[in-house]
Amino acid sequence: MLFSSCGFTTEMTTFDQPSKTKNLFICCLCPPRVLRFWTCRRPRTRRNLLVGTVCVIYLGFLISQVGHVLPQHKGGHQKISSRSLQDAAQTPFLGIPLDGTLSPPNFQEPQLGSNGTSLPLNVVYITLRSKRSKPANIRGTVKPKRRKKHATPLSYGQHFPQATFMGREEAFAQQPWRATRRVGAMAAAVALEARKHQLDEHRHKETAIRERGHWRSGGISGVAKAQPQPEESNIRIYSESSPSWLSKDDILNMRMLADSQIESIQEIPSHKAVLVVFARGASTTRTACHQGHCAIVKRPLDMSEVFAFHLDRILGLNRSLPSVSRRSKFFQGGQACPLILWDSSLSPTDNSTHSSLRLTWGQYQQLLKQKCWQSGKVPKAESGCTEIHHHEWSKMALFDFLLQIYNRLDRNCCGFKPLKEDSCMQQGLKLKCSNQDAVDLTHIVQRRHDRRHLAFIDNKGFFDRNEDNLDFKILQGINEFPESAISVLRSQRLREKLLQSLFLDKIYWESQGGRKGIEKLIDVIERRSKILLTYINAHGAKVLPMNE
Repeated sequence: MLFSSCGFTTEMTTFDQPSKTKNLFICCLCPPRVLRFWTCRRPRTRRNLLVGTVCVIYLGFLISQVGHVLPQHKGGHQKISSRSLQDAAQTPFLGIPLDGTLSPPNFQEPQLGSNGTSLPLNVVYITLRSKRSKPANIRGTVKPKRRKKHATPLSYGQHFPQATFMGREEAFAQQPWRATRRVGAMAAAVALEARKHQLDEHRHKETAIRERGHWRSGGISGVAKAQPQPEESNIRIYSESSPSWLSKDDILNMRMLADSQIESIQEIPSHKAVLVVFARGASTTRTACHQGHCAIVKRPLDMSEVFAFHLDRILGLNRSLPSVSRRSKFFQGGQACPLILWDSSLSPTDNSTHSSLRLTWGQYQQLLKQKCWQSGKVPKAESGCTEIHHHEWSKMALFDFLLQIYNRLDRNCCGFKPLKEDSCMQQGLKLKCSNQDAVDLTHIVQRRHDRRHLAFIDNKGFFDRNEDNLDFKILQGINEFPESAISVLRSQRLREKLLQSLFLDKIYWESQGGRKGIEKLIDVIERRSKILLTYINAHGAKVLPMNE
């Protein structure tokens, strides 16, 4: 029988039966060129050796290819693909040594993790953490834990404050069932009569106090002795010491303004203000104010005076009066209002300019040129100098520029574009800028015992002025600035100090929206300080120590 396979014909016998399988294997695996080599006449031993070598090489190649495709672990196709993707994502690039050699990783000995899973070698896990912006460190603002205070029973004859019973008399009269549950109907009637008698006594005492409380005609409120004592002070100091820029007198005055009981509230027609007298024994109002136990209440819109006080102390000027925020039912319907300490040492002022020394803008510019009392030199009589030291004008100009207080030096708003709400627009003073030398300065106040220095009053600042609408007329004629204030502005610590200082006033901090609202106000002052520093460098102004 003849068998034809792979292009050749041969006769198959019983002896040649095993060669059929070999021929089929060769025809399937070998290329045509090898087949032609197979058909030629060669010795059987040499041919078999050559074919075996080729087949072994080809089989090795196939096994190596199949080894890369087949999974090493049992599992479906979906598991293999996801595992391979995860390994590919987590495997980093191999680093190439500097000597040019590349040592392959050892895949024979995989490392095991803590949970028994194999981890690829030479894998570096990198965790990217966003850099946290460290807030300004507010020293001493961590409130300590308070121990629980147990209520102590009232002694016989001791009364609750008036605020406890205001509007509750009818409630007690309409709820006798609370007492009947304990002692019966008879005991409830006795308790109700005793409560009414106690309220009647309290009313008589309040009427007598009100009659004694009117210091003079014009008082807008009576005495408020029956005020509940606050559980804690509204001036928060949680560290061992207060900030260094606040003196002991400043802290004492702030605590008095924020926590002292109000004795009476009087109206001062000459100053168009409201005077608060704090309870200090049996002294009269005049005596109490002379001893520093009075304050001026201003509107909630003037809350920037509290900010101005802290800024004044931080810059080392020490010219403004202590000021805090306070809430009370006796003024402004319980809204937070600024209270400024009444200083009896201030010189009396007139009603038109509210100044103890009357100056016009032209006279003020001449004083700046004379540099009165600088370096201890006594000015000449014909120089026109006043008793105020030359450095006081530099401190006032710097302070007013940062807060944009225009009432003192630019009463008619000639140096910027005012808003409709500004006083110069409401009084029609904006139209009177043609003769600025004749415009009077306002709020120029001295002290009786210290005529060389100024006292900054009415420090209402404006935080809504844009950087392109600042009043640079305030800086006109100023060629020197205090070193203590400029060093603070250059130290990049103004924000930190303002946060620490303003945090002390709890009511002010809350009324401005907490730290978020305070930060917005500080942003405005920081931008203005940068503009001021640029102005000093551009105009060649000098920075001098002014601690005379």
